[in-house]
Amino acid sequence: MDLRMIANQRTVRSTVTAIISAFPFPDARMAKHIVCLTFDFDGISGFVARGSPSPSPVSRGEFGPRVAAPRLLALFKKYRIKTSWYVPGHTIESFPEAVKAVVDHGHEIGHHGWRHISPVEFSREEEEAELIRGNESIKRISGEYARGYRSPGWDLSPNSVELFIKHGFTYDTSMMGDDYGMYYARRGDVLDLHKPAQFGPTTSLVELPISWSTDDAPHFEYMRTGNAIRPGMAKAGDVLENWIADFDYMQKTTDWGVLTFTCHPFISGRGHRIMLLEKLIQNLKAKGAVFQRADRTVEEFRKRNKVPKAA
Repeated sequence: MDLRMIANQRTVRSTVTAIISAFPFPDARMAKHIVCLTFDFDGISGFVARGSPSPSPVSRGEFGPRVAAPRLLALFKKYRIKTSWYVPGHTIESFPEAVKAVVDHGHEIGHHGWRHISPVEFSREEEEAELIRGNESIKRISGEYARGYRSPGWDLSPNSVELFIKHGFTYDTSMMGDDYGMYYARRGDVLDLHKPAQFGPTTSLVELPISWSTDDAPHFEYMRTGNAIRPGMAKAGDVLENWIADFDYMQKTTDWGVLTFTCHPFISGRGHRIMLLEKLIQNLKAKGAVFQRADRTVEEFRKRNKVPKAA
């Protein structure tokens, strides 16, 4: 073999070794912009929990499992993307075929309470019982317990984080402490307006943050409760423009980020909103977005970011 060829091969091997040593994990040197499409599959539970068990509101919720979910699953199959669905136990037990179809299409099933009631309303014992009951429903329909939790109403009790860790959850997606960056959740904050805040220790629970601005409900769904009215009815094109801009900003300002959209089948499963989702998928894919399940994204985050020692 030519001596110059041998020398060149050694140089190439040395260069490759140097690159691998500098970047031991591919994610450490590769930009990645993740989109998590997530769905709160409330069924009729949300309306019943709000004290509206009469036929008309119940029919609004029923539109989700009966009509909208099959449409959404067909859309995701078309674009070969996987999503995460947070499902109350009540929905699982009331519409098992609809939820099983989500499982069979390869989407994640996360915890969304059993009765679609915020844990803030419960004692610690009641909250734990609700958590266990919902998780057993999830295991019966999917074959495994949930790894992720999303609170109905996006609020947590002082006991929630501790209970999630106790029952094997790896992440929560109910808080809003970031927009594109995941983080490890705290527990045990002490808050008194007469004193500086005392922030509790960081835990091993990953937080996948959400925002009302990337939730379909306040934009689209008319809702009347008591004396309050949420008008909804925003123009889909305006919301699409905002959501694309959120991704553009993430891509412009971060090397590795996650943008989470929260939708509800009974809201986003209607014609012009299905079209919005399809345009969103097409646009973000063209920009290089990676669509993946929330649990897979959490696994990736944990590989990139060690659990703090305090946890």
